[in-house]
Amino acid sequence: MSRTAGPDVSVGQHSIAGAKERNDDSYGIVVPKPPLLASKGIAMAIADGMSSSEGAKEASENCVKSFLQDYYSTAESWTVKKSVGIVLKAINSWLYAQGQNQHQSDRGMVSTFTGVILKAGAAHIFHVGDTQVGRWRDGRMELLTRAHRVRVGRGLEHLSRALGIGQNLEIDYRMEPVEAGDFLLFTTDGVHDHVSPSQLAQIIRQVMSDDLDLDHAARLIVEQALGQGSQDNLTCQIVRIDNPGVVDENSHLKQLTAMPFPPELNPGMRFEGYEIDRSLHASKRTQIYLARDEESGAAVVLKTPSVNFEDDPVYIEMFSREEWVGRLAASDHVLRIMSPSRARRHLYYVTEYFDGQTLRQWMLDNKHPHLESVRDIVEQIAKGLRAFHRKDIIHQDLKPENVMIGRNGVVKIIDFGSSRAASMDDAATPVAQPGLVGTLDYTAPEYHHGERPTNRADIYALGVIAYEMLTGKLPYGRGFANARDIGRRDYIPAASIREDIPVWVDAALAKAVDKRPAERTEVLSALTEDLRRPNINLGYDRPRPLLERNPVAVWRTLAIGMGLLNIVLVYLLRR
Repeated sequence: MSRTAGPDVSVGQHSIAGAKERNDDSYGIVVPKPPLLASKGIAMAIADGMSSSEGAKEASENCVKSFLQDYYSTAESWTVKKSVGIVLKAINSWLYAQGQNQHQSDRGMVSTFTGVILKAGAAHIFHVGDTQVGRWRDGRMELLTRAHRVRVGRGLEHLSRALGIGQNLEIDYRMEPVEAGDFLLFTTDGVHDHVSPSQLAQIIRQVMSDDLDLDHAARLIVEQALGQGSQDNLTCQIVRIDNPGVVDENSHLKQLTAMPFPPELNPGMRFEGYEIDRSLHASKRTQIYLARDEESGAAVVLKTPSVNFEDDPVYIEMFSREEWVGRLAASDHVLRIMSPSRARRHLYYVTEYFDGQTLRQWMLDNKHPHLESVRDIVEQIAKGLRAFHRKDIIHQDLKPENVMIGRNGVVKIIDFGSSRAASMDDAATPVAQPGLVGTLDYTAPEYHHGERPTNRADIYALGVIAYEMLTGKLPYGRGFANARDIGRRDYIPAASIREDIPVWVDAALAKAVDKRPAERTEVLSALTEDLRRPNINLGYDRPRPLLERNPVAVWRTLAIGMGLLNIVLVYLLRR
């Protein structure tokens, strides 16, 4: 369920070759259907093949078509900036390779490019070269891009940046809030080199006053540039923003609460094509039921929200997000979300039935597990986490209760309602999030400092779980209650609790749960490798003071010593 309403636009376009035999300009716009309209927005672009480039037309067409198609193939959880950056770099590499192979030239297939993604009340602008986009608002025209040109002589300029001109690509990016009634004007240099921003604004004012068709307005702009001496190709694309997709709290709340919460489900009850078998788990936040799909006969699990949060839009959004995140993070080690086979009339979702026990129960049953068993479980959890991280999603609440071990030994992450996707930060007004998510014992210190978490926050939680499986304790005695508490607590070496833990394994655990994110294990594969093979770079072979190796013994000895000293002092004073 999307936090924002999908944007809506009206479009006008006109393009001619002008004084040239061939038109090397390209342009286009894609307005996808829901739900992509809300999650990915509207994509629009203009490109101008470099005239001295042999494959100019093919280059500009490829830029626009690939941008408009490939952007929608990127993960919905990625930010607009990341998605478009990856797409444009791929386009650049292809153009450069084609220029080398087909035209034996560094400038065989080169094009300028300006693209915009309209999403969640913001225009995300990507620009390379000398095409441009401007915004008309309240009678004024504001340019949102700058030309990448260098002067090489009197009256002569060359492009300093373009797609396909080299292997390295530098992209201008900016995000601008937009409003209903704004106009975005895309033009190639054949137009804006001959029509001033004030003249463009005048034509838009004419559109507003005379209610002109936008195609007609684009044609007027092109004709004015042609009449004022343009000798180049001429292209103009006008986009009027009718609805920017801005968050509307009232309508959003109605949207979220329009689907009612399910009633309490009891064994034998039939509910929306499922027969309830029994309750598997109930908490103050959710209910989980084992059920049978009446169509397929398959055992499934229904997860329903708690009526305690029926009027809480943040809770409802997080519950809805869990289904979406589960679909994105598809993995053999993440609980599988089932696609609905029929329309739902209540707020709930369906998962596979995974028979097993929680990792917490496994830990209670295995007080002194073999190191190899712990390695196997950690490696499987890491594979599940990697599915989240590849989609730019941070789990944020990894703990033994949210991990299950099947009867066949397969380990799966089963709960991801607290996850945060990078795309949540795309909106002009970002989605509100709870200040602190997750469980304190497994919450990375940076959350208490108000820092933006990264993948290393999940690595911290996995390190804590590995430490707890081996020792039955937590690496700092307990979780951090607040920011001040972080500085007061030191890592307790695992080898001081369980003597058969190798020092190099202890070093790997210490690195994974380092209080400083920059010093923590960087990637999941490094953690699993360090737990399996000694990593000399962790410094485990250096002599360590007794306070670091066994702080409990040191403080116990000091306490005993102080007690004996006090007894001696009392004895001497009484003599």
